[in-house]
Amino acid sequence: MKKFFIYAIAIVAAIMTFTPFLWMLSASFMPTGAANTYPPKLFPDQIDFSHYKNLFTRLNLTRYLINSTIISLGVTAFSLLLNSMAGYAFAKFRFKKKKSLFQFLLSSMIIPGQVTMLPVFLILKNMGLINTYWAILVPAMASIFGIFLIRQYAFSIPDSLIEAAKMDGATELQVYLKVILPLCKPILVTLGLFTFMGTWNDFLWPLIVMTDMNMYTLPVALSNLMSEHVQDTELMMAGSVITILPVLIVFLALQKYYIKGIMMGSVKE
Repeated sequence: MKKFFIYAIAIVAAIMTFTPFLWMLSASFMPTGAANTYPPKLFPDQIDFSHYKNLFTRLNLTRYLINSTIISLGVTAFSLLLNSMAGYAFAKFRFKKKKSLFQFLLSSMIIPGQVTMLPVFLILKNMGLINTYWAILVPAMASIFGIFLIRQYAFSIPDSLIEAAKMDGATELQVYLKVILPLCKPILVTLGLFTFMGTWNDFLWPLIVMTDMNMYTLPVALSNLMSEHVQDTELMMAGSVITILPVLIVFLALQKYYIKGIMMGSVKE
């Protein structure tokens, strides 16, 4: 009976979670106005692809999709590179004030991101980076959370492997590239997923630093689309499907490594 109730609760929770996504997908294929009928329809009477066609032909969604892809992949690549270097250094290197410096970095996590938006914006403005991809890439290149995550995982790597590589003549860079990165693959995938999804779904910061509509990301463009086509529910649902589909595919493809990284990233110093 205990197992039965556990499965029953899990199934109910899954249905409640999945139903809005199913209706969003279904409504995106409904003819205009069909999604606003009462009682609401769960499935379309006929399949209509015109909303997706309008998004890519009339509303220039292709440009926003390219912007989001470039920014999300760029942020993820820089974040994995710099965070893995710093996390490895804090875990395995010995230098003065290492513990104090790391504690200082951790303490900065309590500062809300909204507090630092104005100074970061002014710095980027003085650098001439506003309304460019770098306005989003530069502030996200490294994060305290990413450094912490890599550092905790790197503690599980035996020091004997690093010492053996150095005895064989490997340089610090070779140790990092050929020993540390392959062993940190699960946590790197986990951090990469966090970073990619967070950047792809970010709305506020791109809205602040991007003033040209051609530089908008998908969430910002979708928000503008809602204000212009507030009555066109089916078009909004089609835009939402396109927005969440890439992160959903990435997550499903890498979920095995994601779960492994989460489970193994809790090693204590």
